[in-house]
Amino acid sequence: MFRPAPVPDRYALIWPLLRLLPAEAAHRLSIAALSAGLANLLTDRPAGPDPPLLAQRLFGLDFPNPIGLAAGYDKEARVPDALLRLGFGFVEVGTVTPRPQRGNPKPRLFRLQEDGAVINRLGFNSGGLDGVVARLARRRGRPGIVGLNLGSNRESSDAAADYEEGIRRAAGLVHYLVINVSSPNTPGLRELQRRPALEELLRRLRRARDERAPAVPLLVKIAPDLTAGEREDIAEVALGSGIDGLVIANTTLARPAGLKSRHAGEAGGLSGRPLFAPATALLADMYRLTAGRLPLIGVGGVADAADAYAKIRAGASLVQLYTALVFAGPALVGRIKRELALLLQRDGYDTIAAAVGADAGGRPAGAATLRPPRAGARRDRRG
Repeated sequence: MFRPAPVPDRYALIWPLLRLLPAEAAHRLSIAALSAGLANLLTDRPAGPDPPLLAQRLFGLDFPNPIGLAAGYDKEARVPDALLRLGFGFVEVGTVTPRPQRGNPKPRLFRLQEDGAVINRLGFNSGGLDGVVARLARRRGRPGIVGLNLGSNRESSDAAADYEEGIRRAAGLVHYLVINVSSPNTPGLRELQRRPALEELLRRLRRARDERAPAVPLLVKIAPDLTAGEREDIAEVALGSGIDGLVIANTTLARPAGLKSRHAGEAGGLSGRPLFAPATALLADMYRLTAGRLPLIGVGGVADAADAYAKIRAGASLVQLYTALVFAGPALVGRIKRELALLLQRDGYDTIAAAVGADAGGRPAGAATLRPPRAGARRDRRG
């Protein structure tokens, strides 16, 4: 497998200090550094120009490269512009709930360094929509693609109403919206992935989006822990509901054999290297089940260019990462982009889009870019 040696970076010098801090405290410190304009504390390798073959147009948006930051890092939308300057092609902020909530008791975030993984049971800790909406409003008109991941409050009796509120208040401030029905840390949330509930939820949310900002893409983030029947149901509902894409996948409740860390038994969602294989298998399956008609964002276990390329060939038009940054630092972003371009060139691809789905069950490469418009639907926003 393609595994270039890591390039030394300033992060390698400060990581031994960061790992002495509790994981959540180290996370807060990194947000504070970025907020204060101190990105140079985290990396001495500023983002350079992206290789042209990494650019593509999806949802009517021009992505300079396919590497995005997954939701969960910048929950409060405090530093999206600083993150974009690190070289990400897009940044997803959140998950945000309508009303503030503390989440689960601490400690609730654990590094599994020997496994290249993290377990979290944060439980949608959120400052609420007020602060996030205000900060997103202040960045209106700035360059860079920013999406927002929406959640439901733990005590809510009507989860759909929570998502509707998020759509109404934030749809005009971001480039896309993601409905998170797959976090394992909010009781009952994953039940919204079941067919009857999902059909009704997406009917309401599509209507709310169309009333507020019809041009803003609406995506759904799903769990990796789905049965074959649940996968088929989600694919059919996604195609029939008129949503614009899927994010695959959230953290897993499974614990693969062979985990070495002393924290491996902690409750919560597992992310990072052990999630790569199941999340990528699910990605390929959903690409096949949707016949390449929906753009997919692949997330879960991406730690290098080979991982990103595997997601793309499995059916992802875009790729997100987060956990790998904990261990490798932000210089990883530029390294993945450079090496991904080399992999594409090696295999004779002129564009990212041409490689999408190349390994997914015989579907033609680039099939997602050929999605026909739905009958009666508005303009296909992927351009």
